[in-house]
Amino acid sequence: MFLPTTREEMNQRGWKQLDIILITSDAYIDSPYMGVSVVGRVLEHAGYKVGIIGQPDVKSNVDITRLGEPKLFWGVSGGSVDSMVSNYTATKKFRNSDDYTPGGINNKRPDRASLVYTNLIRQYFKNTVPIMLGGIEASLRRITHYDFWSNKLRKPILFDAKADYLLYGMSDKSIVEFADALKEGIEPLHVKGLSYISKEPKAEYIALPSHAETLVDKLKFMDMFDLFYHNNDPISAKGLCQKVDDRYLIQNPPALYLTTEEMDEVSSLPFMRDVHPYHKKEGVVKALETIKFSISTHQGCYGECNFCAITVHQGKTIRSRSESSILNEAKHFTTYKDFKGIISDLGGPTANMYGYECSKKLAKGACEDKSCMFPKLCKALKPTHKKQLDLLRKVRALPGIKKAFVASGIRYDLISEDKVYGYEYLKEIVEHHISGQMKIAPEHIDDEILGLMGKPGKEALVEFKTLFDRLTHESGKKQFLTYYLIAAHPGCEEKHMHSLKQFASTVLKINPEQAQVFTPTPSTYSTLMYYTGLHFKTRQPLFVEKDTLKKEKQKEIVVAKERKFHSGLDS
Repeated sequence: MFLPTTREEMNQRGWKQLDIILITSDAYIDSPYMGVSVVGRVLEHAGYKVGIIGQPDVKSNVDITRLGEPKLFWGVSGGSVDSMVSNYTATKKFRNSDDYTPGGINNKRPDRASLVYTNLIRQYFKNTVPIMLGGIEASLRRITHYDFWSNKLRKPILFDAKADYLLYGMSDKSIVEFADALKEGIEPLHVKGLSYISKEPKAEYIALPSHAETLVDKLKFMDMFDLFYHNNDPISAKGLCQKVDDRYLIQNPPALYLTTEEMDEVSSLPFMRDVHPYHKKEGVVKALETIKFSISTHQGCYGECNFCAITVHQGKTIRSRSESSILNEAKHFTTYKDFKGIISDLGGPTANMYGYECSKKLAKGACEDKSCMFPKLCKALKPTHKKQLDLLRKVRALPGIKKAFVASGIRYDLISEDKVYGYEYLKEIVEHHISGQMKIAPEHIDDEILGLMGKPGKEALVEFKTLFDRLTHESGKKQFLTYYLIAAHPGCEEKHMHSLKQFASTVLKINPEQAQVFTPTPSTYSTLMYYTGLHFKTRQPLFVEKDTLKKEKQKEIVVAKERKFHSGLDS
């Protein structure tokens, strides 16, 4: 049974009023891959009456009022993807398609959805119960942030949205604590992972440079971001306080991560793994094709690529589900009539980080002065692919499972660092867990640009390709690698793209067909460099391409067809 999204469904349950109503800019897909659905199921499991409104019409009161007013609070999410990223390309062209909208037409997701939905609630429900922001859009905009689409620094989102609170990061724990406090009539200011506005600063919290300071001094903005970035670990982080005009943003320390047992419990909640009939009648929601029969094995990523926001939102400590929980989920797939024996993905943000972590990090929190993987793998982190190797084999052996793809990204440098199981793991992947192609993300090959991205050197890529080609040949299969490449990253000039093109032709033996122009999304170091024009560590001037046509030219350099290039060069 879905969580109710209509009054009729409330009546079927005998509910006159909901405790909590969740709003999202996606169609309501009841899946463990959809943040709003997870939050809804977790709250339901805790005993609350929860409803979901997906993609409400912002030009009328028809959708926003159809479930009435909640008893405890409204929860507003910008969706699974930041609404501005979802709506616009890296060159600010409007996207006509939307995988999370019925029919695939991008006509139901407003720009800055979190702000629009809170305004919509306030318009039709005067003096209503508290409004809480959540999801990646709000999480990454919770302090002063650079907004690429308006090309300016914006205030923390709570100061622009007419909301009362914000829960950042993975809020599986904090959302229940938040609801419990409101139920008991207690102001929820103690909740970990909570941000709110205060008239007074919090003396025991770290004072960030004020919003006014960051507007006039880019070095202050960099100071602010450094403090923000290094206070995201639940074990070691301190609370933060930032002055905005005559008030203060208060950010409590992060919520504790879920334990393996708690992750297993969330995964076992009764998700329908389908689009709610309310939306399904309007057309196919393409995103369901990818996530319906996929399994998330873990959360977090310690790769810390500078252009990626996973570290700030999910954290850089790996939390893995138990093998038994994952196997049970795979077995459950076989009960669905439309399951054809294919698991679309078995992984996480980075698939081959499943099942191991640094013991020091688990005990004391993430290191502030060094990264787990850059510029070299930390000696304290001892990668082993054994647990994922065992898991893949057991999933594949289950009755009714024909294929389990590993479609999420892998870090190929971790494979080479695992001297015991790395080779065996890749052999297993090549023989059983990809189909035709394997996608990897070197992003670039120039050492200068890779350093700015926080990515490993090209030597690791060459080593991986050599091994992949050999194993593919031995397997007797026709398989190949495809590469995610980025153009116009801060520091990148046309000469760097020419080098990438030459490397792709002579070493990778490919003519790249795709490359993406860098998009400055909130709360990443790459975006920090894009805005300031300064190196994120040395703070020395850095070239940043901001001309749209020249960004596209960088992309075209690497994807341009070469007349001299022919299939005989293929390995």
